[in-house]
Amino acid sequence: MSSLTRTLISRGFSDLETSERFLGFSELAGLDQIELLDALAVADNPDLALQSLVRLLSAVPEAASRLSVVDPGSGRRVSNESLFRLLGASEALAEFLMRHPEHLDVLDVAPSPEPVAANAHVLRASLLRAVGADPAAGMPTAQLTGTAGRVALRSRYRRHLCELAVRDLGAASPQSVMPVVGAELADLAAAAVEAALAVARTEVGEAHGADKVSAVRFAVLGMGKCGARELNYISDVDVMYVVEPVLDPASGAPSLEEGELVRIGSAMAAALSRAIYAPEREPGLWEVDANLRPEGKDGQLVRTLDSYLAYYHRWAQSWEFQALLKARTIAGDAALGAAFEQAVAPLIWASSEREGFVESVQAMRRRVKANIRDADADRQIKLGKGGLRDVEFTVQLLQLVHGKNDPSIRIRATTGAIDALTRAGYIGRTDAALLRTHYTYLRVLEHRIQLVQMRRTHTMPKAPEQLRALARSLEGPLSLKRPSADSLLADWAKVKRSVSSLHEQIFYRPILATAAHLSAEDAALTTDAARARLAALGYRDAVGATRHIEALTAGVSRRAALQRQLLPVLLGWLADGVDPDAGLLAFRRVSDALGTSHWYLGMLRDHQAAAERLCHLLSSSRLVSDLLEVSPEATAWLGNSKELEPVSFESQWTEIQSKLSRHPEGSEAIRLIRLLRQREILRIGIADSSGLLEQDEVSKALSDADRAAVLGALMVAEEEIYAGKEPLTHVLVVAMGRQGGREIGYGSDADVLFVHQPVPGLPEHQQEAATAQAMAIVQKLTALLTAPVRPAIQAERVLSVDADLRPEGRSGPLVRSLEAYREYYARWSSAWEAQALLRALPMAGSDTLAEAFIAMADPIRYPRVLSEDELMEIKRIKARMESERLPRGADPARHVKLGRGGLSDVEWLVQLLQLQHAHAHPELRTTATLPALHAAKDLGLIDEADAEILECAWRLAGKIRNANVMWTGKSSDLLPSARRDLEAVARWCGHEPGSATAFEEDYLGVTRRARAVFERLFYG
Repeated sequence: MSSLTRTLISRGFSDLETSERFLGFSELAGLDQIELLDALAVADNPDLALQSLVRLLSAVPEAASRLSVVDPGSGRRVSNESLFRLLGASEALAEFLMRHPEHLDVLDVAPSPEPVAANAHVLRASLLRAVGADPAAGMPTAQLTGTAGRVALRSRYRRHLCELAVRDLGAASPQSVMPVVGAELADLAAAAVEAALAVARTEVGEAHGADKVSAVRFAVLGMGKCGARELNYISDVDVMYVVEPVLDPASGAPSLEEGELVRIGSAMAAALSRAIYAPEREPGLWEVDANLRPEGKDGQLVRTLDSYLAYYHRWAQSWEFQALLKARTIAGDAALGAAFEQAVAPLIWASSEREGFVESVQAMRRRVKANIRDADADRQIKLGKGGLRDVEFTVQLLQLVHGKNDPSIRIRATTGAIDALTRAGYIGRTDAALLRTHYTYLRVLEHRIQLVQMRRTHTMPKAPEQLRALARSLEGPLSLKRPSADSLLADWAKVKRSVSSLHEQIFYRPILATAAHLSAEDAALTTDAARARLAALGYRDAVGATRHIEALTAGVSRRAALQRQLLPVLLGWLADGVDPDAGLLAFRRVSDALGTSHWYLGMLRDHQAAAERLCHLLSSSRLVSDLLEVSPEATAWLGNSKELEPVSFESQWTEIQSKLSRHPEGSEAIRLIRLLRQREILRIGIADSSGLLEQDEVSKALSDADRAAVLGALMVAEEEIYAGKEPLTHVLVVAMGRQGGREIGYGSDADVLFVHQPVPGLPEHQQEAATAQAMAIVQKLTALLTAPVRPAIQAERVLSVDADLRPEGRSGPLVRSLEAYREYYARWSSAWEAQALLRALPMAGSDTLAEAFIAMADPIRYPRVLSEDELMEIKRIKARMESERLPRGADPARHVKLGRGGLSDVEWLVQLLQLQHAHAHPELRTTATLPALHAAKDLGLIDEADAEILECAWRLAGKIRNANVMWTGKSSDLLPSARRDLEAVARWCGHEPGSATAFEEDYLGVTRRARAVFERLFYG
């Protein structure tokens, strides 16, 4: 490898053979080669810079004097970095300078790390003077027309383009100056259009009469990127033309008829376009595209203001209002242009209220992607997935939906709109920062690609050397990096993935469609509008609700801005619940607790499922709203269904053990255990209300939470009673009743038996001490679960421990040894005590003792034969319970536990079948009601129709019990009679709103049929 080759490589050259050949050209003779290569090394593409330099010196030899400039700081001559950067970035602009060497002085500018944009008025004046027009004139006319005018206009435009490119290429951070560059490109295009219009006035005046031209008010509206002041280096300039006649000063009558007005205006529009783009000695600048006008290519080229408004009122499609979002007067009659902007603004900001507006915008974006050629799909910077259009459509949709009531986000430029949407809270800060960074990155990519040949392209190049030059151009001149083609493609892929993800998350945000359907008055939240809407939605205390709204939305904080955005939608969702007033109050309390947490309002804004879940919960469940008020951080679960999956008993026990190891003191340990149980009840309640859990899953999850709490309390109690000494006995907690069947509800107590077994080998004289120790542990456990703790646990649903199902009931000892149980059941037990054991399930304590207890209980609860006397005793007890335990004045038809066809009927019938047949049929040996019922059906002990009636009644009664607790926060075994309460319970049981009466009739009918089955099979 030659030393020259090594030098070229070290300076960033890629095409070594071609570059070595160009270095030998005579145009470079006499130049110091190393100094030249050092100078070329500042270019993003040194190979292109070298080739363009040779061509420039060949065409303009005197350009050699510009290879160096005087450094204003040191006074020494240094290489002209502006020249070399431009030559290495744009072959098209280099060719312009070869055609027009009189403009080479634009390169005599020292680069600035933070360039300042040229003034728009200066650019307009410069281009008007180029065609011999007076910038101060109201309707400037050009002295230069035809070829002379076009060449003068285009060459002056390209001179300014070179000036801008020099400043852009010399900026320390290309991305940071991108908005400035886009704005100046738009201003430069507007100046060109103004100058072209001056040419058109002269040319059309010569053809049709200057008096007619002077009678036409003509305004050019810039659309798209030009209107938004974020234009590319080369792009079509989208426009619309508005014309109005000049009025006679004396009569006020139009100077031209409308037909003549449109004819002259159309001629001016055509002449304007020719001045900018028609083939000429100096190539055209860009196409003037008027296809966004009403009816597109088929519509008339120019219209009066009234004609535009008539069209937009009657015929315009949703996408046309989206296009108008960028409309800005760029040339011609400024007052007429302003009148157009003012007239269409209300139409733009009301457009989101059109039926299906959001969906139509989303569908349009999908169509754009679908129409990309397969060959270009992976190379598209603009239209492809994760491209510029994803950002632009996302931002525009947010503006159109929310801008009807928020003027602060009515901004044309994408970067400015992102900033405004962030300040107003419509986009989270993190998402907004990513969107802005990615957008400017993609725009710089697009700019640098277009600069090379000044061609309208939006696809990533394929050639490795082009990719390397592009990668370097993104770093800025002060960067020491030498990024590769692979690193560029990797970075671009990462940006595309991120943009696509943000686009999907925000652009398809479901709350947008809901917000779009609100009228401006409904969304305004002004006092009068709010009260009227609240009353219409069903809020009973509209004045009180208005106070809550005012408290949530008052001030200029980000939180208040977000609440103003969200509440118009949330109020409707809260009103879908049974008690919207209570829901709004609960929402205010949760928001007061979480309003400064960025994730909370972001979740409500970005996740419709979470927002709707929260509103449904708060307006339909006192239990959940109370728990959320004291544990507001749990609202984070609403946005992630996985967080709402019940935590297994094993996981809860692992967490409890961890807490016990860190908090050995009993008071703190039990408080944490009870908090964990409350947390799980809240999780289960939210999941249940969200339709994520079946009824059986709710019961099992609640049972797991109770079991973990009892086991934790037992561990704490034993630790305190043993006090570091060797234990005398071990305690077992046996779940009974519905707890033993793992079919409890939100208001269930823990029915239990307490069993103990002295340690092996304990001397006889210590047996009583062992029993006393067991009693102390049991009493401590009960107190730990029910006694108040400090600090208090607000809204706690205390787990009451009920041992009334023990032998001899309340008259019997609270705890017995296993041997004492064995002796009692062998000698004294009655039929109901054997029946109670059908639900016995070890819950907490010694595994060995649990096995021994079950081995002792099985022969008792699954007897070989149930005698006639025992059968009659069970029937007598059931009949006495119906008459004695039913609360005084309670309607037996509405009591879901003890009443007609309720839980007790089904459970006693199933338990009777178990007592009679479980000894012979192990399938019946289960503590749960429905598995036992299903087994009885499969064994032919009960027919399928009867089993189905019983199961339906049992499930419905259980749902009502749970619904009562969820709705009121209090336990109740009665089907409500008050209409509002009945409506709430009906909804919790899966019925549609307004179906309380039908639900009531359904329950009464189901339980009536269940009672008939029970009486036939139980009493015979």
